[in-house]
Amino acid sequence: MQEQRNEYQTRLDKLTALKQAGIIPYANSFHKTHTIAELITLWSDEKNLSDAETLLSKWSWSTYSTAWRVMMYRTHWKLSFATLRDWYGDIQIAFVKNLCTCMTWHDNLKEISIENKTISAYKFVEKFIDTGDFLWVHGELFVTKHWELTLFVNEYQLLSKALRPLWDKWHGIKDEEKLYRQRYLDLTLNNETYQRFLFKTKFYDALRAFYKKEWFIEITTWILGNAASGAAAQPFITHHNDYDLDVYLRIAFEPALKMATVWRFEKVFEIGKDFRNEGSDPSHLQEFTQVEHYAAYRNYKDNMRFTENMFNYLFEQLWLPKTIPIKDKDGKSRMVDRTTPRQKIDYIEWVKQASNWIDITQYWMNDADRLREVIKKQWFTRAWIEQQWTTTLIDYLYKKVLRPTILGPAFVYNYPKTMQPLARQSDKNPAIVEQFQLVVNGWEIIKAYSELVDPTVQAANFDEQAQAMSQWDQEATSSDDEFLLAMEYGMPPQSWLWMWLERILALLTGQDNLRDVVLFPLMKPLNDTKNTETDT
Repeated sequence: MQEQRNEYQTRLDKLTALKQAGIIPYANSFHKTHTIAELITLWSDEKNLSDAETLLSKWSWSTYSTAWRVMMYRTHWKLSFATLRDWYGDIQIAFVKNLCTCMTWHDNLKEISIENKTISAYKFVEKFIDTGDFLWVHGELFVTKHWELTLFVNEYQLLSKALRPLWDKWHGIKDEEKLYRQRYLDLTLNNETYQRFLFKTKFYDALRAFYKKEWFIEITTWILGNAASGAAAQPFITHHNDYDLDVYLRIAFEPALKMATVWRFEKVFEIGKDFRNEGSDPSHLQEFTQVEHYAAYRNYKDNMRFTENMFNYLFEQLWLPKTIPIKDKDGKSRMVDRTTPRQKIDYIEWVKQASNWIDITQYWMNDADRLREVIKKQWFTRAWIEQQWTTTLIDYLYKKVLRPTILGPAFVYNYPKTMQPLARQSDKNPAIVEQFQLVVNGWEIIKAYSELVDPTVQAANFDEQAQAMSQWDQEATSSDDEFLLAMEYGMPPQSWLWMWLERILALLTGQDNLRDVVLFPLMKPLNDTKNTETDT
């Protein structure tokens, strides 16, 4: 650590020397003619390449310029090489003694007066340019005897001075917590990480393209609201200073999106953040990204078909194999076949079998005490179980005994009515709702159901949830008067779908932890980060 702090001080001293010499170490802007990707494509045409011996022996014209971060530097007396890395990849650059100049804010110099002495522009690179610095270079392309494309540098300019050294470029980052805290360095040094987040962007683009192909309209809804409704989850609460009012961060888009269908909007979707003040683990984050949609005149079976068509489209557009390896809960790699149609699992029957014959259809909202004792007798228990109401107890039982066993992808359907206060009950069996979840490797990644649009039934369901909340069930759904008012103006028959995007991305990219697909995950603050540097 002391060595790293000495490196920091050395670079800080260099920064001071640069400023005293009149060299601006943080440029206002720069112009480059090519990205590294474009330079590499020029390699195929010999007309774009110069003769190496000619370049190394005399001054040449400058045709190409590029810029980004210096990743490596090595010198061989009169000849030195460095590696530049941009968003695409790497390219080698070469400096030759007496054949390069340094650009400053006011001049193009072959010699630079700094620290009470005069050094060549070539020596300046060796003494004052470090790995991690951003550098603009201008010159000609040639190929070395080792057949490596190289940009011969006629002139260069320091664009941004890095005060801290990058992590060991050969061994990378070993500490997972440091990887999350300093993702910017993870992206710089680990190409696999960078490619993963590029894939995330492409996935979002393809997802939006599919929705638009299906004639959905993308809208945005509130994040701060007067009620935490739409799901069984504990909300975050914050204070609105101007209104002097406590408000909730949304736990679901459902109420707002559904209200948009009262008039004019037939098919809507939103991609955004939800916030649930619950526990953390590799499969759960309190802040997460999802897509939700509403489609008028459709039911949950239509959403099953929509889901299969959507994944077929995404896999085709993103060139993904239909069969991919995924680690199960024991860490063993298993092949998951994503071809359609999906397996279908009856929620009620499979929970009954997996829990040693606990029949959840026999327990209603006022049966929490009775169900709690039955669950505890089967050795299924958890913190706060004494404060959980029937809905949360059933959900816990499912997540404990059934969902972890499902490799999938599988549609889990046939949910008890008490589980979902916003879903439409079945016409054939009023004790269940028309709902499904898509489960992969024990992770719920999609939930969908036929929507309840009867405001009188919705009000009664909210009243039941309020009773659970009065019994200190922190995950009960709160009532939403504004939502009920909108329903009373009339809503069309419709269906809803929700998809957890981080979970899907983690599965598609082979990650075990959702933080691996979050660019900057929330971390507890360190006690003192000033002038400290991580090691490898």
